[in-house]
Amino acid sequence: MVKDTTKESKESKVSYHKKPENMTVDEWQRELRKAFVKDKKQEFVVKYLDGEHPVFADYTVQNLSSGTSYKVALRSRESGPNFCTCLDFKTNMLGTCKHIEVVLYYINKDKKLVSLLNENYRPSYSSIYLKYGSARAVMFRIGINNAEKYEELARKYCDKQYRLLPSTFNRIDEFLKAVEKISSDFRSYPDALDFIITAREDRARCALVSRKIASRKEKFFASFLKVPLYSFQQEGIIFAVRAGRCLIADDMGLGKTIQAVGVAELLRKEFGTSKVLIVCPTSLKYQWQTEIARFSDSKAQVMEGSALDRWKIYGAGSVENYYTVTSYNVIEADLKAINQAEFDLVILDEAQRIKNWQTKTARAVKRIVSRYAVVLTGTPIENKLEELYSIIQFIDPYKMGPLYRFLEEHQMRDKTGKVVGYRELNKIQTLLSDVVIRRTRSEVLKQLPGRTDKNLFVPLTKEQDDIHQDYAQEVSKLVNKWKRFGYLDEKDRQKLLISLNCMRMVSDSTFILDQETRFDTKIEELMSILENLLMAADQKIVVFSQWERMTRLVGKELENRRVGFTHLHGGVPSKKRKALLDEFSNNTDCRVFLSTDAGGVGLNLQCASAIINLDLPWNPAVLEQRIGRIYRHGQKRNVSVINLVSKGSIEERMLDLLKFKASLFAGALDGGADEIFMGEDKFKRFMGQVEKITAVPMRNEPITLSETDAQKDASEKKPTQQSMPLEEKVAQTVPTELFASAAKLFGNLSAVLADKQNLEKVTATFVGKDKVTGKQFLKIPLENEQAVKNAVDAVSNLLSVFLPRT
Repeated sequence: MVKDTTKESKESKVSYHKKPENMTVDEWQRELRKAFVKDKKQEFVVKYLDGEHPVFADYTVQNLSSGTSYKVALRSRESGPNFCTCLDFKTNMLGTCKHIEVVLYYINKDKKLVSLLNENYRPSYSSIYLKYGSARAVMFRIGINNAEKYEELARKYCDKQYRLLPSTFNRIDEFLKAVEKISSDFRSYPDALDFIITAREDRARCALVSRKIASRKEKFFASFLKVPLYSFQQEGIIFAVRAGRCLIADDMGLGKTIQAVGVAELLRKEFGTSKVLIVCPTSLKYQWQTEIARFSDSKAQVMEGSALDRWKIYGAGSVENYYTVTSYNVIEADLKAINQAEFDLVILDEAQRIKNWQTKTARAVKRIVSRYAVVLTGTPIENKLEELYSIIQFIDPYKMGPLYRFLEEHQMRDKTGKVVGYRELNKIQTLLSDVVIRRTRSEVLKQLPGRTDKNLFVPLTKEQDDIHQDYAQEVSKLVNKWKRFGYLDEKDRQKLLISLNCMRMVSDSTFILDQETRFDTKIEELMSILENLLMAADQKIVVFSQWERMTRLVGKELENRRVGFTHLHGGVPSKKRKALLDEFSNNTDCRVFLSTDAGGVGLNLQCASAIINLDLPWNPAVLEQRIGRIYRHGQKRNVSVINLVSKGSIEERMLDLLKFKASLFAGALDGGADEIFMGEDKFKRFMGQVEKITAVPMRNEPITLSETDAQKDASEKKPTQQSMPLEEKVAQTVPTELFASAAKLFGNLSAVLADKQNLEKVTATFVGKDKVTGKQFLKIPLENEQAVKNAVDAVSNLLSVFLPRT
């Protein structure tokens, strides 16, 4: 029987973005799923499959718009026993989903079926099913037939709510034989059995690992790894194997790769796994192959070629190659072949690639089926808490509950519903303690060398400054437009982002913008630093820039000075990147590793002990990823980090921004502050930051190239903007255009008043007399009331710079 459900004309009154005050969050979410059936421009096909009842039976629900199809089991008028194969039903803890609501919608259109729906239905057969909720549980449902016999079994194997006891999991075979003896029509649903089997395997695996490593930990790891491990790395491997699926979120440089290989080798040795899939950025595929050979005796194949070629490799498999290494950008195309290959373990490297669950890549990765999973990232939170949620979804989609409850519990909102912060972050850390392991550098500091960071300020040339100011004015116009109207259309937003990036580019060199002119100071400063550093014969340096054109200029200067270097950027094929890494690591004449952010993640460059950042990325996590290439576990020398910052540019103002992101990370994973206030919604916060970092600084004198040496120690000799008194900080950001305009105004006014006749006319125009008191007053004509308000605000803001605070 096939029925179509289509959109009704009646509009839903339930807001998708804001919870109605008269509803609980669960009621709101249920209503949204009901509203979806009625209001969305989508058509569903509902097909009755089979069952002993006209209503309580199995159905398929097909969404014609998306082409997806799901199976729905309507078992009761109560939500608990009902089931749908979609992920939303399994994770939302509501007992319903849009597909179940479609079936109910179809039934409610037929009066006969409605009356049957309201019956207190009880099936003839008995079964065990998996109940989805705050905690999943295997339930024993007793039907009409042989009820007394099943009740007797329930007293032995279940609690009073008919949940199977944990002890029953260990003797599930005994239970199933007992129920099948009573009747052959007893039903055991697959998801319930899978849940039981997984729980049994987890217990057995933990017990075996504990037994194996109880007294001979060092020998145990040496039996399957070629290199010795530090104690915290051993703990990471043990933790991951116990968990089965977990996130290793150690700081960069602490050996996440070797821990992942250790997990794979231990699972192979003790639990018979035969296939491992490694998903990583394209630039790291061959490095994984090299590291696997270094750490173990296993072999790895790297996926290359067309989709057809890759599918053949997946299908053929290989006994020799325990590991298969592929990249994120082919997962969507290869998903079907990957799941057909049945990998036992999936390792996700640089897993922040799936932090946004709305991307096609993230969705595809989360559909990979495997028994075990190890997720690696030192930055599971880069911008917002939802990114951690998305990564954990791959590990265990049930762990953090439904997203709507997670946000309700941890987001802080103002009266308008806008997010202003996060709360109870330490609660998340406790919740994830059995699936997330994280060690910071401070925890293993005794095993790490020292690190020094220095911001070196360099001046802009006049040509750079002029272009920078032009783009700053364009940004200022857009900021003012946003402040007036509270909105920017897509065209203006694009213009804003382009202008901001151009400001950053020209802070490096005008060449990045036009590829013709060459006005800059950073490269000259860089060469001076390199000359000093390279005096040590064994010194190697890594130089980063976001812009390939900037690294190209540096490369030419290095060639002129006959300094050996390698150059990694996005245009270098992945096959050739390993050779660049080997050249830098092994050739004593290769002194500099020149790279864009294509080499910012995953690469092991600890043969170097100094890193120079020619520019600052927007996100502090990206900066730490760069530094983590050399400041990592195994580094035996002190590490120097030098950031070149253009004085008076957008870069200088970026130094004090984005601290919210770092504190958010600490609160959720490192036991830091439990509450964080953002102050504004994301866009308003972004615009506020844009306004701050593009404010034109007031300078007493123009900075010239001759001042380069004097600027070298600016970060040490001059107070930072963060440490300045408020009055000095504000004074530095008052636009010089304001004073220039004021000077022009008073200059023109003095010229007019110098003429006696003009003076009399002006006086008559602007001077009036009060009819009651007879006192004279000054009249200033303005366009409207808003102009008066703007004038008062402007005067107030100006005076606040010079008047003391109370």
